[in-house]
Formats: sequence, structure tokens, C-alpha cells
Amino acid sequence: MALGPAVGAATRSVDAPGRGPEPTRRIPGGDPVLSARFAVPPLPATFVRRERLVERLAEGLGTSLLFVSGPAGAGKTLLVADWLTTTRPAGSTVWLTVEREDNAPGVFWTYLLEAVRHHGVALPDDIGVPARAQEVDHSLLARLAAHLSRLDEPVVLVLDEFEQVTSPEVASDLHFLLGHAGPGLRLVLISRTEPLLPIHRYRASGGVTEVRAADLAFRPEEAADLLHRHGLDLPAGSSRTLVERTGGWAAGLRLSALAAQGAADPEAYLAEFEASRSTVADFLLAEVLDTQPAETQDLLLRTSVLERIHPELADALTGRSDGARILADLCRANAFVEPVGHSWYRCHPLFAEILRMHLAARSPGLERELHRRTARWLAAAGFPGEALPHAAAAGDWEFAAARVVDGLALGRLSTGSDAERLDELFAGMSPHARGHAPELVRAARDLARHEVDGGLEHLRRAEALLREHDRADVAAALLGAAHLRVLAGRLLGSADMARTAARQAEELEEHLPRELLEERPELRALRLNDLGSVLLWEGSLDAAGAALTAVLRTPDGAATVGPRQEALARLALIEVIAGRPARAEAHLRRAAAEAERAGLRPAARTGAVQSVLAALAVDRDDLPAARAALDRAAGSAAVRHDPAVAAGLAIVRARVLLAGDHVRAALDALAEPRDDGPAATGPPPPWVRSGVAVVRSAAHLADGDPAAALEAVRRDGTDGPECAVAAARAHLAAGESRAALGLLDAVPARGGHGPAIAVRILLTRAQAACALGDEAGAQRLLTRALTLARPEQLRRPFREAGPWLRQLLRARPALVSSHGWLPPDLLPGVPVTGGPDTAAPEQPVEPLSDRELDVLERAAQLMSTDEIAADLFLSVNTVKTHLKSINRKLSVSGRSRAVRRARELHLI
Repeated sequence: MALGPAVGAATRSVDAPGRGPEPTRRIPGGDPVLSARFAVPPLPATFVRRERLVERLAEGLGTSLLFVSGPAGAGKTLLVADWLTTTRPAGSTVWLTVEREDNAPGVFWTYLLEAVRHHGVALPDDIGVPARAQEVDHSLLARLAAHLSRLDEPVVLVLDEFEQVTSPEVASDLHFLLGHAGPGLRLVLISRTEPLLPIHRYRASGGVTEVRAADLAFRPEEAADLLHRHGLDLPAGSSRTLVERTGGWAAGLRLSALAAQGAADPEAYLAEFEASRSTVADFLLAEVLDTQPAETQDLLLRTSVLERIHPELADALTGRSDGARILADLCRANAFVEPVGHSWYRCHPLFAEILRMHLAARSPGLERELHRRTARWLAAAGFPGEALPHAAAAGDWEFAAARVVDGLALGRLSTGSDAERLDELFAGMSPHARGHAPELVRAARDLARHEVDGGLEHLRRAEALLREHDRADVAAALLGAAHLRVLAGRLLGSADMARTAARQAEELEEHLPRELLEERPELRALRLNDLGSVLLWEGSLDAAGAALTAVLRTPDGAATVGPRQEALARLALIEVIAGRPARAEAHLRRAAAEAERAGLRPAARTGAVQSVLAALAVDRDDLPAARAALDRAAGSAAVRHDPAVAAGLAIVRARVLLAGDHVRAALDALAEPRDDGPAATGPPPPWVRSGVAVVRSAAHLADGDPAAALEAVRRDGTDGPECAVAAARAHLAAGESRAALGLLDAVPARGGHGPAIAVRILLTRAQAACALGDEAGAQRLLTRALTLARPEQLRRPFREAGPWLRQLLRARPALVSSHGWLPPDLLPGVPVTGGPDTAAPEQPVEPLSDRELDVLERAAQLMSTDEIAADLFLSVNTVKTHLKSINRKLSVSGRSRAVRRARELHLI
């Protein structure tokens, strides 16, 4: 019996009419975009056009949302396809068939953007693309909505099989887009179930047109037309009875017509047809499956475990070589099998589900074996990502783990868009799975969760098993083990472990195919970032900088964006340690730009970045910004698991407390700098000891105890310039000016000090010169310090300088007459922007609103316009409007001037 397609399950063409093949694009994680999902389904010859429904859809273009809902086989998809192809609504039409993987927001929005472009709608490049499967930057949605809202004619976007979307986040983002795109977007949802969008709100506002199951149900005259197109000319009573028994369900009518075609008496056959809750399954099995030849039945049952079917894969499951012929025959007969492009097919989901149930009943245990064969075929065919779920379903964990290890994909358990999916998949790995590959996967999962003891135990077991093999045969596994040892070294703070393992990894890479290494750039990026991080903790700043800089030379992409972000943040921290705030800011700006381009949310950009922002804010005397950065960093993984970041934050926190005159709290904060951080091995590095000693010394000076201040430096400090300055200040406080100068003279004049360190050296020298009666020398030194500090806006060193500076400036106010960047309250009574009659800064022409202050505070934190918009849940255009209003009210031009004026006025 020849079979045609069920209503709602039409074959989809690969490309849109008139369009040639497009370059292969990829979703986050690396899988190719399947362009077949963009195709408007063609109409079969037996399709019945129902004018009443087409007119309802045409009228629905007056609302922003059109919702077509009904059960499987109700004819939803073909109804919308007919409406689009025959009436051709004004504007552009875009079709996307939704699949289960689209519940990952990054995957959904990648497909949606590709569908829009595929159907000829031009999008600006700055809209961007998601970088991670599990998230999408809100600013990307805002940019897309803003672009659509400016179009002269609407884009009609059809999302077929929307019942696949069960993610509240995807639904919420889609609701946002629809609400902000205005008349530039008309959304058509085709779904079996109620969508997660707030349909009730659209109803209340008259913003939705609905076509429900009752509307989709065939009327008797429509059913008669359908039967006629199947070669069945029956009395009107027969059509009416069939409609009553099937409830007008399109697929039921279609299936009934197909079955009746082979009956000797079609009218009698349909009269005896009884509907029940199991009718569809029984009918499909008895009247569709059982009518096929034995080899076709066998292929359908065995391939029901697949989401998509390739003829050669079908042959691997059946053990025959007739897959191509049978699949082509089924497709031509519209027998619930449809092509999806590049020789791949898909069985109708409802039919496949019923087939799997029948397979389990007919051949218990066979499904597991079919999954095992599928995993091996997919892996051999170059689809390792698709092979893993089948290997897991088969319980073949050794094979699944080997695919990850031999494919150098261990790094993807900790970074990239696939990390969560892989971690969840291997969470079910049997504890009885043996071999070096399962042990390496267990180690990678543990270390990715910072469970060092468990990770090292699994790593040792894997290394012991690997010693039983020839090194050349297990080079990929040995490289994976070395990679994990570098990570373990970082987590333990053991630079020796990390260095040794990194050298082993470099040697092993020479024995692996270059193309395989190029497919996994994240492995090298992660290793170099981990090495640089632990070298930073060791205090080997030059070596750390070299390793972290090498991370930035790895290819930029979704798999490497994580380690690149971390590397940039730690390079910024190194510049802060060296006293070079401008260079630190340059790294942060680059990190922000890369994060924005990759679609990372602001919440994913915290940790080490916030540590650097806090340190920069303290040097610029912006204590509110410093406290805000400390708060944002407090709960980050970097604080909990990176000793360098944890120690840096402890020092900055103590500096902020000391700046607020909380001397005892500042000392308590330094009592154990790594209380909230990881238990790293070995003593703190010199830069940490120096930072702690300097703050302790300053705290004792603030408490009026120069002897304790000097002892803090001698006991805990290093021979670096920061400690020399701290000790010199203690000597000066004790009246020992020449001893102070002696310490400063010992600091190398060309020691490569950054401005933040050099300014403090100059100011301390100026203080000593004043104490020794050399006022002219003090003025020269102060002038040099001001000149050096001005480009960096280093205000804190001048505030910390002490009473001598105020006394000098009261006598010589002209020294700061050209330094308006110094806040007035830093030097009370000293004119900073003009002559002796200069007044306090002008107040705003009108008060700033609360929302404008919110925007201004985030601008002061170096957040981009898109980041501010995402953080405040505003559109980018709204943020720009606020910034323009702020500039007008503060009588300035430019964001940096607005921030500076706001700080002068103590608005932020």
C-alpha cells in the first residue's frame, strides 16, 4: 500500500526556494547549523486548503502574536506554510523549526539569527552571536529588537514545533524581543502545548490571534475533500460520521483514508473504525508498520533510537545494505520519514516514539545494543558529540570516555558551551567503568569542580594504567593527564607541579596530529592560563605574564573565551602589582570587548576583574566604587579557588577599611589573608607579603605607632620599593629623616616602577626634603609626582601623604593650580582650577534622577553601554539617552568627564 505524509508532518526541503547552498555555520559548541530547519514545508498533493483559517491568519497580522495550537497531526504546520506561500504577507517571512536542543538559550538564538539571515533579512554585524550554549547576553536581544523596530515592513517569524521549548529563559527572552521590536516583528508560534509566554497578557491587550484545536478540526465538507484527494468518493454521511469519530483530527482522517485505500469496501471499513486512547498507536502499528515488507519494518524499528538517520548508519543497525533504498522509498511514499539534507533522514517523532515502544516489547534488550552500534558508527563517521549520548544510553562508558580523551576534549568538561552537557552526561557514568579514559574523565570532572583530592586520586590511577601502554599509543591520554596535572598544580598553588606537567604537555604535543590539536585550541589555552595563574601566585611575574600573554595568541572562539577572559584579568592584576594602572585598564577594556562580542553576560565577567577594578578605584580615591567591586567579587569562584585573586582582594579590602579610618578592622582583615581563599601550598609570594606589610605599616602609622609600623615592614616585608617607601614613612614619622632618605636612595632609580609606585617614592622624598628644610627640593619632587600621577588620576597617594603636604600647598598654592583632577576636599582651601577666588565646582543645572545616578555609577566602573543596559534591564538606546542627559546636566562632554565631575560633586 502506497503511503503519503500525515497532515502536519510534511517533508521539508533543504534550502529555501531560489537560494543556493550557504557556507557552513556553527552553533556554540561547534556543531554545524542545520539549514533544513529554515525550510518552509512544501504542500503535498493531498493537502486541503481551508480558506476560513487562512483568512484568520491574514487578519492576525494586525496583532504582534499569532498562536496556532493543537495536538500532533492537527495540520498546524501545513496550514501556516500554505498561508505564507499563497498569500505572501507584506515584509519578510522567516521560518525556523524548533528542536529540543534549542532549550539552550545560546543555541536557540544562534538558530534564530541564522534563520533570519537565511531568509534574506539583513542584520547589522554588531548584533553579534551567542558564545555559549547555556546563555545569551541580554544586550544582543536589545540590539536585535532595536534593529527590527526600525524596519519599514515587519518580519513575520514562524517558530514551528514550539512545544519543544521548555526553557523559561528562552521564552522570557522571546517575550522581551516581541515586546520591544514593535511593529517590526510579527511572531507566529506553532505548538502542541501552551507556550511559556504570558498568553493571558497578550489576550488582555488584544495583542494575540489564536487558532486552536477546535478551529483546526476538519468540518464534514473539508473531510470529504480530503477523502476525495485520496481517491475515496464516499457519501456525505460517511464523511460526517468519520469527522464525528475522529473529532475532525487531521492525522486521524489522513490515517483513516490511507487505511481505507487498501480496503475492499472503503465505506464499510470507515464505518467500523473505532477511536480509543490507544487507537493511534494500534493503527500506526497495524496499518502502517505491519503493511511494510519485513526488511522495512526491521529498519524502522531499529532506527527508531536515532534522532536522524543516515543510510549507512541504518545498514550498521540492520546488518544489511538496503538502507538507502528503503529510506528513499519511505520518503517518496511520505511514510512518516522525511529528508533533512546531506543524505540524512528523520522519522516523524510520534511514529518514532511508538516504534520504540514496540521495539522494547518485541525485542527486549535490543535497544541497548542499537545504541552501542550507533555510538561506534557516529564516532567513526566524525560525529563524536552525537556518539556520546548513544554510548551513555548503551552503558558503554569506556567507549564514551575514550572518545573524549582520544579526541583531546577533556578541556571541554571545564570550559565552552558543552561543559554542562558533558558534565551531566558523565555524571551517570558507572563506578564499574574501568580503564585510563574513565579515570581521566572522573579526574577532569572533579578538578573542574575544584575537588582536588578526588581529582588527584583518579589522575594517579589513570597514570598508573597508562604506564602499562607504549607512550606512542596513548599520547592523547598522556597529554590529557598532563593538562589535568597543570590544573591540579594551579588549584594547589604548586608552581613546580604545574611547570613540570606543562613541559610534559609541550613534548607530547609534538607526537600528535597538528590538525587534531588545532581542533581543540581550548586545551592549550586552559593549560597556559592555569600555568600563568600559578606562576602569579609563586611570584614569578615575568614568567606568569609570558604564559598569560600566550593564551591571547590562541584562536578566539566560544571554546577559548573563558580562559582568555581569565588571562586578561590576571595580566591586569600583574600590571596593578607593578603600579601601572593604565595598562591594567587596557587589559580590562579588552576583556570587556571580548566578553561583549562573545555574548557573555556581565555576571560571567566577575572575579579577578573585580579585584583589579577595586584596586584601581582605591588608587583613584573612589572608595564607593572599590567597595562595590569587592562586593561583586566576594562570591566568585576566583576568590574561592584562586589564591592570587583571594590574596589580592584581602589586601584591597584592608586598604579600603584603612581609608575609612577602620584601623583595627584593616589589621584584622590581614591577620590571615587567605581565610576566604583556597589552601595553597607554600608561603605567599613576595608581592603578597609586600602588600600585606605596607598596609599593616600604614595602619600602625594611622594608630600613631611608627615603631610598630617599621617593625611590620622589617618582619613581613620584602626588599621591594613599596616596602622601602613604607619603612621610610615610618622613619619620617619617628623624626628620622636621614634614615628615610637612606632607604629611598637604595631604591634603584631605573627599577621599572610603574607610576603608582613612582608617585609614592617621589612624595616620600618630598616629605623628607621638607623635614630637612629643603623646601625647593620638596616642591620639585611634588611637581614631578603631580605630573606623573595626573594621566593615571592617582589621587590616593596625595591623600595618604599626610599634613606636611597640606602645609606646603597652603604656602605654595600655585603648585596645584593646573591640577583640577585633584578633588577639592583633598586639599581644603586650596584653589585647584583657577585663581584665588575659584569657587567649588558648579552644581548640576538640574538634579540627576535616580536612574541617571544608576547609569553614572556603572559608567564609573568601566562598564560598557551594553553592559549597563543588561545590568539595569534597559535598552541600549535608553542608556545612551541617560548619558546624554547626564552630560547636559553636568555641563560636560564625554563619559570620563561626567564621571570626574560627578566625583568632584560627591554624586557617586
